[in-house]
Amino acid sequence: MSNIQIDAETKELLKTVAGDDEELFKGAFNIRSNMGCLGRQSSENIEITNKADGKPGLEVHIKPGTKAEKVFIPACVTAPGIDDLVYNDFFVGEGSDVTIVAGCGIHTTTGEPARHSGIHRFFLEKNARVVYEEKHIGTGADDTKKVIDPVTEIEMKEGSYLEMDTVQLGGVTTSDRKTTAKLDAKATLVIKERLLTDNEETAKTFFEVELNGEDSGVNLMSRSVARGNSYQTYTSNIIGNKRCTGHSECDAIIAENGRVDASPKLIANDGDAQLIHEAAIGKIAGEQILKLKTLGLTEEEAEAAIIDGFLK
Repeated sequence: MSNIQIDAETKELLKTVAGDDEELFKGAFNIRSNMGCLGRQSSENIEITNKADGKPGLEVHIKPGTKAEKVFIPACVTAPGIDDLVYNDFFVGEGSDVTIVAGCGIHTTTGEPARHSGIHRFFLEKNARVVYEEKHIGTGADDTKKVIDPVTEIEMKEGSYLEMDTVQLGGVTTSDRKTTAKLDAKATLVIKERLLTDNEETAKTFFEVELNGEDSGVNLMSRSVARGNSYQTYTSNIIGNKRCTGHSECDAIIAENGRVDASPKLIANDGDAQLIHEAAIGKIAGEQILKLKTLGLTEEEAEAAIIDGFLK
């Protein structure tokens, strides 16, 4: 399947959001480009099909007990005027342990806006484990509007585990990121978010997690950098309905005229719900810049190094 014809712009985006192409083509994958499918392949344990309800998008069925497999579902937009809406459902069988690699890249040069909206639903059965990796990037003309609006809905059965690593690498004009989750007993959700905005870009993050089962837990971690005149908002609601643990952490750096609003919220509906939130917003410390400058870096290079390390 590696002989799929991919243009240079799409190939570069895929490399950024999905990684090494040789690994991509080894197992189950679906490559979406400009609202169409460039290529698809299922594996013995992971089946990828069109959605049964006729909506644009995929159903990914992972058999119970599947171990150490990856499935790739990247999406790319390289044509002007595209407004792509896709629905992807993931059905993860009991006791499986897999990695899902998603992500979206938009490359535009003509001045016409382009948008990708991915609505992903995860259904994890008992004791299933998933690592989900998602990267977003916008490239091309700076004055072209590039919009990526991801929506994630999660349902987790007893003892399941989902770790989400989501990254916005830059160049996205606006993004509206919404994640909601419902956890049964002993289920664990970990979300690591990293965002970079610049110029006039805006990014909105919204999390709402319902801890409905005893000994369920969630850990939300957001790191972001707002440069130029960009603006970010972070909102998290953790709702503890049983004995559970919940943690929300927002850590943001402001550079130049960037602005950040953080609104973490905790709701404890059970006396044994242990919920914590933290939020920190500030500029890069002057002594950090000075220390790196003594090592031979310019002020701009020092700031870039600090930001790069912060977002890793």
